[in-house]
Amino acid sequence: MERDRQGFVLTGPDLIVERKRPKGWTIDRDPFLLETNVPGIFAAGDVRYGSVKRVASGVGEGAIAVQFVHRYLSKV
Repeated sequence: MERDRQGFVLTGPDLIVERKRPKGWTIDRDPFLLETNVPGIFAAGDVRYGSVKRVASGVGEGAIAVQFVHRYLSKV
């Protein structure tokens, strides 16, 4: 998984550099908001780059990630 210099996992828009999708990205769409550079793998909470680092935020991101998992699986 792609990470920043401090080891936090990059997800969604943070993976797009110079309007290009991550290296090795095999799907014809940009990564979903909480999706890592591995299609179908999502990160939420403290491990994610740019997260708020609060329990409530992690819980909320986890709930959102579930919705993205359902969206991902419906397209596979």
